[in-house]
Amino acid sequence: MSQNSTMDLTKGAPMRQLLMFSLPLVAGTLFQQLYSFVDTMMVGRLLGEQALAAVGCTHSLGFLVLGFVQGCCIGFGIPLAQAVGGRNHTEFRRFFWNGCWLCGVLALVMTLLTVSMTHPLLQMIQTPADIFGDAAIYVRIVFWGIPAGIVYNFCAGALRAAGDSRHPTLFLLISSFLNIALDYLLIAVIPMGVAGAALATVLSQLVSALLNLGWLFCKTDLLHNSEGLRGISGPHMRELCRVGLPMGFEYSVSAIGAVILQGSINALGTAAIAGQTAGDKIRQMFTLPMESVGMGMATYAGQNDGAKNYDRIRQGIRAGLAIQWIYCAAAWAVIFVGKGAFTCLVLGSTADAAAAFSVQYLGIISCLFCFHGALMIFRNTLQGMGYSLHAVLSGVGELVGRAVCGWAAVKTGSFVGICLASPAAWALALVYCSVMTVLFLRKRTRQAAQTVGAE
Repeated sequence: MSQNSTMDLTKGAPMRQLLMFSLPLVAGTLFQQLYSFVDTMMVGRLLGEQALAAVGCTHSLGFLVLGFVQGCCIGFGIPLAQAVGGRNHTEFRRFFWNGCWLCGVLALVMTLLTVSMTHPLLQMIQTPADIFGDAAIYVRIVFWGIPAGIVYNFCAGALRAAGDSRHPTLFLLISSFLNIALDYLLIAVIPMGVAGAALATVLSQLVSALLNLGWLFCKTDLLHNSEGLRGISGPHMRELCRVGLPMGFEYSVSAIGAVILQGSINALGTAAIAGQTAGDKIRQMFTLPMESVGMGMATYAGQNDGAKNYDRIRQGIRAGLAIQWIYCAAAWAVIFVGKGAFTCLVLGSTADAAAAFSVQYLGIISCLFCFHGALMIFRNTLQGMGYSLHAVLSGVGELVGRAVCGWAAVKTGSFVGICLASPAAWALALVYCSVMTVLFLRKRTRQAAQTVGAE
């Protein structure tokens, strides 16, 4: 691949390199969330509050299932980034092909399991009877699209591991506009209801997956000279599973808390579900850029860990925190001024009860974005260094935070507990991740010094 398509994150000013690598990721996630926002807006305005509640109540299930898949694929990219940092192109190819085998198994198992378990999963989160049918239609189609999501996440992760964040972003941009067009076609023109919204999402993700796959194989030299490297390798499989599966479980553990919380939201009624759905879609528009900087931090830490440059990882953490907190202040200001207008865009001007819930949700959660921003830096640093198991343990903190706040909301009948659930989850996970990052960096630094001394 040409040098202008990739970035060597082991050199240059850390803040500049992290920003330059992360900005395409931020743009990509913003466009990705844009089509999710448009999807929500079209469902809310064209199909009504009840349809929006049906789609919204499946979010936690999507987080549980698709989050596991995404976490695994991101984790599979960490050994690839470490191989790039260590300048070992043969290892990169071995890890890639073994990752392909693992992704094939993951796609088959997860798709068949989730499609067959759709109704029991919706019953588990206490989906109200009046929206159960639409919720089942929507989420089952999303589950059928799991293979497309796996191909997209793994191929995009391989490109990012090599330092190319631009092309995955470009392909995500293309799929975002396609999703918006398909939303309008399948909801407004061809009245397919919530099925149209789900189908538009799956088809657009499939296009993005194929574009990433085609670019990786046809337009780069990353996989050239792979003869003899495509077979299954036990050591490489074990390393991919050691890093990838814990990251998948970390997403799932966090998602279990979201599932518990969704049950609490459902218990507060359809207006609360619709309001929280609208508010959370708006919230995601602002927090996904923080997650993109976190993804950049994972690649940055992975490459520098492969190069055994631990002081540079510390510099990257400080730069990442500065980026996140400046952004959090700007995001809070925009939400403070515009939360009513954003809510009206999603729900229209007639859903007064749901709108009140959405505005309250945004007003509280935006004040606490700083916890989320810092968590993305520390958690992704751990993951980039290969400590994925500890990311799982941090997910337990998220589970506890969401579960306790959800329980309090049901017991008191107050929506405030719902608003505080995610910030409480972020804060508990942040405490663990920050402490473990400091400890492991000290350990790696000592080991590197001992190795140099022995030589």
